[in-house]
Amino acid sequence: MSRQLHLNAFLMEAGHHEAAWRLPEADPGASFDLGHYVRLAQLAEAATFDSLFLADGPVAQGTGEFRTPGQLEPLTLLTALAGVTERIGLIATASTTYNDPYNLARKFASVDHVSGGRAGWNIVTSATEQEAANFGLADRPAHSARYERAEEFLQVALKLWDSWSDDHFLGDKAGGRWGDPAELRAIDHVGKHFRVAGPLNVPRPPQGYPLLVQAGASEEGKAFAGTYAEAIFVAHQTLELAQAFYSDIKARAAAAGRNPDHVVVLPGIVPIIGSTEREAIALAQQLDDLRIPAFGLRMLAGVLEVPESQLELDAPLSPAITGRTSREGFDSRANLIIELAVRENLTVRQILGRLGGGRGHNVVVGTPEQIVEVIECWFHHGGADGFNVMGAALPSGLETFIEQVVPILRAKGLFREEYAGTTLREHYGLPKPANQYARVGAAAAG
Repeated sequence: MSRQLHLNAFLMEAGHHEAAWRLPEADPGASFDLGHYVRLAQLAEAATFDSLFLADGPVAQGTGEFRTPGQLEPLTLLTALAGVTERIGLIATASTTYNDPYNLARKFASVDHVSGGRAGWNIVTSATEQEAANFGLADRPAHSARYERAEEFLQVALKLWDSWSDDHFLGDKAGGRWGDPAELRAIDHVGKHFRVAGPLNVPRPPQGYPLLVQAGASEEGKAFAGTYAEAIFVAHQTLELAQAFYSDIKARAAAAGRNPDHVVVLPGIVPIIGSTEREAIALAQQLDDLRIPAFGLRMLAGVLEVPESQLELDAPLSPAITGRTSREGFDSRANLIIELAVRENLTVRQILGRLGGGRGHNVVVGTPEQIVEVIECWFHHGGADGFNVMGAALPSGLETFIEQVVPILRAKGLFREEYAGTTLREHYGLPKPANQYARVGAAAAG
């Protein structure tokens, strides 16, 4: 079979456009409505998407005046969605900075069992000062320190998932032996950030490990992704930037001794679709007209880490902003915005218009055929293994993509007609990881 696309449905309340909740047909309370997410999950599964994804951060976003300040806790929501779906993968965001390895490893193992092997973990390090304040810290940890902790956190989680052998369970009623104690091991981890005895109190996940997903594009983020990530969510505005990132990540994976084909790169795409190009442009304009500039300005100032007073709506970004080389927070996203602004000589007002549809992800406005042309170009020219599909408005944006774009992709042989496997790893063409403790034990016994 020829190489095929991977499609992930990125679910975001009433939609990814910041004003989607204001559309006449939208539900302003969708962020906290289980039925809304059930409908989206079942739509994506009926279309044989590889997975769905929930973003998260342990902080209220803004004041709640112009857009919902939060969302349901994603692992809880995924557990509910596991019960109303059968095949689609279920990916949740969770922070290594504001969690404990034992509890989080247990939660993801539990979701993987409940779902029959469909769990994925989007690993984030959390970037904002507000998040730090919610956990009793005077300031957020430095960017490099967050990634250092993340690496040890993940190592502990992997050890905990491997602390149960796949052969531990016996179920021997006659002999009275539920399991084999030789196949259940303490991990006795002692490191800079964590001391964890183990073993986990949940059996090894059906997939071995949940799918490991990463979304950081800073230097530390790319180093982490090249070593550990199995799927990468990323934002790019041009094919050239996507190609550079794609080749860099694949090279990093190879340098780490990994199979580059086992790292699936999924740029975000925000498709705004019309039966004609004019209709698509009108829909994009309808959404743009509903934006609240004050909201966009506040979000932009937060990402760039500058006071709002330094952003003049009808002027370009100042040299003090464009010349800054690093930030402790959203460094890669800030650099993406600056690169876009400088490349196209945009004013702040124009930047806000470009970001309103997808926070820096690629917004593509056009007919179904034009959307497919972009997808096919990036896929065939070294920019993507698939896409993180981000409906500008939900559910309508996802429905239109499924009804009008997916059939064209299938006709071209680019996307599956039906699921071939049952687990998330199988959807992404990834093997089940070997139990690292089992290999060490076997070597020691030899």
